[in-house]
Amino acid sequence: MDGSLLLLGVKGTELTSEEAALFRKLQPAGFVLFTRNVESPQQVRKLTDDLRELCMDEPILGIDQEGGRVTRTAGIAPALPSASAFAAKPETEQIARAAELTAELLRMLGLNLNFAPVLDLDHFPGVQNALRQRCWGRDAQDVINRAGFWNRWTRKRGMLGCGKHFPACGRAQSDPHEDLPFCDATKEEIMAEDVIPYTALMPELDAVMLAHVMFPKVDAELPASLSRTIVTGWLRDQLGFDKHLVMTDDLDMGAITDRYGRGEDVKLAIKAGNDLAMICHKTETAEVAAKAIAEVSIGLRDDAQERLARFRKKMSAPFDFSEGKWETMCGKIADVGAEIPEPELSDDRSAVTRY
Repeated sequence: MDGSLLLLGVKGTELTSEEAALFRKLQPAGFVLFTRNVESPQQVRKLTDDLRELCMDEPILGIDQEGGRVTRTAGIAPALPSASAFAAKPETEQIARAAELTAELLRMLGLNLNFAPVLDLDHFPGVQNALRQRCWGRDAQDVINRAGFWNRWTRKRGMLGCGKHFPACGRAQSDPHEDLPFCDATKEEIMAEDVIPYTALMPELDAVMLAHVMFPKVDAELPASLSRTIVTGWLRDQLGFDKHLVMTDDLDMGAITDRYGRGEDVKLAIKAGNDLAMICHKTETAEVAAKAIAEVSIGLRDDAQERLARFRKKMSAPFDFSEGKWETMCGKIADVGAEIPEPELSDDRSAVTRY
């Protein structure tokens, strides 16, 4: 059994005894928090502290905190503007301020990884593909400028980031939370636009997340997240991301669970060249996943462990928490939000909002 290459979700606002026993046994690489895990700032900080205590190695403690509708802490703090809001009013000073405040908020809660920035190009802004309001623009250079600036300033405040969703989730015309999108773009077409933000920002990216999207003209058999052709052959070998931490998106999304069983999915993910397989909801299947990972060659697992160890060295310790500091920070966040209005109403239909 090898649970060390898993990123796992947590069921609620505090650990159950069963969860604690499972996590202590599996020793996963880390954990992912969602809105369901957020009740108050004090409660979240206790939860992250409790998760740390279960782990022999410092765990990854990650969250999706992009701004706008993908703000997991919306119940306890104001939401910062979305990427699309900044795209409509691209003021670099405010982008930097939002980035700093994002990092400070997350570190005060005990987190050390933000699954952002989104590097997808906004090919279909009106389509329900889970990316509405989440993209920094349609033009690759705009994405580089805006997402790169945001990522730079979050990292300056000690928060690691993860570019997503390689190679081109922005070309999807359906929501991978519900089913597997297919895209008939060629590798050459994707290289000409969608991959440019990744290559331009490569020195400043700590990690990369793969898309649950099928690109049959690149790999006719497997979606990007499970494809060795895409993860190892393209991202790592061709583009040079051989030292970066690379992970799947949530394997509990409909795009994967409707086609692959638990065990087969994680095995394919690690064989493809991912370092971490993410299971955000069905954590009761984590032991099955850990047994499947143990069947992958020791060489691939050792490579993943080496990259994970390198990533851990970059993780920052939490900031001290106090109610006074929290209230002051919330006031600063509200000030930024007042300066950068959202260009459209939030769309609550996608599962990415409900998570």
